[in-house]
Amino acid sequence: MLKRSKLNLALILMLAIAAVAVTARTPGTNPNEIVIANFSFEPATLTVKAGTTVTWVNRDDEPHTATANDKRFNSKTLDTGDRFSQKFDAPGVYNYYCALHPHMTGKIIVK
Repeated sequence: MLKRSKLNLALILMLAIAAVAVTARTPGTNPNEIVIANFSFEPATLTVKAGTTVTWVNRDDEPHTATANDKRFNSKTLDTGDRFSQKFDAPGVYNYYCALHPHMTGKIIVK
């Protein structure tokens, strides 16, 4: 009986660790939220209606920015847990990148 309870405890612990790992990589429940994690923007492309406010949240261990290619918006340096929001009123395509890690890119499509 003791061995079975240890096995159950080990199984519960493994499931808890797996759940934490998945949650860390999963975008937020807000459909207009972009998660910064593992040196990428997730989703990389987000389509929204005009008038929508988009929020970036840094869940990475490194600082990042959300900087429009045309400089229409530019966050401060976002540390772990920091957020930046931008309202998109005009339809169009807004390409952006991380000014600290320029290989990180994303796109907001406003319809």
